[in-house]
Amino acid sequence: MNLSAANQWLDSFGISGVLGLAAACVYLLGIINAGHAIMRVRLSQSAIAWSVFLLAMPWLAIPLYWVFGSRRFEGYTAHMRTVRQRYERGRGDIATLLFPFTRPHTEPLRTLNVAAVQLGAFPFTTGNRVDLLVDGPAAYSAMLASIENASEYILFQTYILNDDSTGRQFLNALSCARQRGVRVFLLFDEVGSTSLTRSYLRAAARAGIITSGFKTTQRGNRFQLNFRNHRKIIVVDGRVGYLGGLNIGDEHLGHIASLKGWRDTHACIKGPALTTLQHSFLSDWFWAMDFVPEVRWDFETHEGDQDSDEVLILPTGPADKVETCSLFVGSLIDIAKKRIWIATPYFVPDEPTLSALKIAALRGVDVRIIVPIVSDHVVMRLCTLSHYEDLRHLGVRVFEYESCFMHQKVILIDDLLAGIGTVNLDNRSFHLNFEVMAYVSSKRFVDEVAQMLEVDLKNSREADLDIYNNSRFPIQVAMKVTRLFSAVL
Repeated sequence: MNLSAANQWLDSFGISGVLGLAAACVYLLGIINAGHAIMRVRLSQSAIAWSVFLLAMPWLAIPLYWVFGSRRFEGYTAHMRTVRQRYERGRGDIATLLFPFTRPHTEPLRTLNVAAVQLGAFPFTTGNRVDLLVDGPAAYSAMLASIENASEYILFQTYILNDDSTGRQFLNALSCARQRGVRVFLLFDEVGSTSLTRSYLRAAARAGIITSGFKTTQRGNRFQLNFRNHRKIIVVDGRVGYLGGLNIGDEHLGHIASLKGWRDTHACIKGPALTTLQHSFLSDWFWAMDFVPEVRWDFETHEGDQDSDEVLILPTGPADKVETCSLFVGSLIDIAKKRIWIATPYFVPDEPTLSALKIAALRGVDVRIIVPIVSDHVVMRLCTLSHYEDLRHLGVRVFEYESCFMHQKVILIDDLLAGIGTVNLDNRSFHLNFEVMAYVSSKRFVDEVAQMLEVDLKNSREADLDIYNNSRFPIQVAMKVTRLFSAVL
């Protein structure tokens, strides 16, 4: 059909007919995408919500669904297999390396270990030493000291990397290490590190540091914009590692006046558990850069030490075959008999986790949730408040940390186990982000975490769980609306 004939056809069809045809095409696409959501979206609640949205307002819902609808990160699992094949050749697999440091556990740790292995993780290992690092100054000081003592390589991963005084301090330390001949690999999330400047990256390149963003959308995955790599990992020479809530930036030293300071928790790990932490970094690095750095797989052990810790390093993410993060958190909640204390900056749990917490409280477990009263995201604060109503009359206690913004991600189960890492108690951490947690079982460490949280509780006030009913109507509407979008916040 030539242009003249096309114009004649449009004239005969009429503008209303053209618009009607376009609308019909859009609604047909809405139906097709709704069917895709029913078949492919993991959670039934999300599948139903997307289907209704796509059928009711397809012109708005279709582009949003393409960007935010997927919860499966394509291609990553195959790359992980390649990583293992490359570094296990001639060395034996990781399970074999860790076997001497795994042993029969007493209940309920045995149950957790079985759950972790069934979910695809490596098991709890013995012979580790984990030290608690409270707040930015202590954590940064320990990290920088390890970097200054590095002799072979540094694996450095963060969600946020800022070009500020803290970011430049770490850049200088990494550059000095590179001058000593240390190989340095720096990985960051592009969305989290939007303020990172080109001049910073050029300075790193001049120093010989190999840097990369995580590259979420590469390999044909153009619509994987909604996924984040939220992990914060440092491994130095295969001898010492770090993970926790702290990114790299001045705000973590309390330099943002509106937040009144910054409360966070990190952990320093030595021992066989570093094998899993190193594996997590290398998998992410290979996804981004298509090569695997040469690293050490022999490690120092604290086996036999009086303070030896049993540790599970649990990386989770949207490439997992099942919902590893939420399922394991659910397992933790289910085994608790005396207490579940959780510190999280955002309390936006999915329905199974929320139900598990309610049931635990009804069983008589001391369930306490610590959240900040000062938030860095107003929307997340409103969404957190919207969940208070669900906890009324069930025995779950919520405490609002008043001293400053609290960003730590910590869970304490009975006197058995403490978890520290990057997982927030929200849908994004459970289903959309690449995360990593260290779950530690030892009397010494659990007692230290319990004492730390007791101090945090003293700096908190118990929340009014009836705040929804006591709020003005516009605030109630805002709470409900933000909750509708909690799956992608």
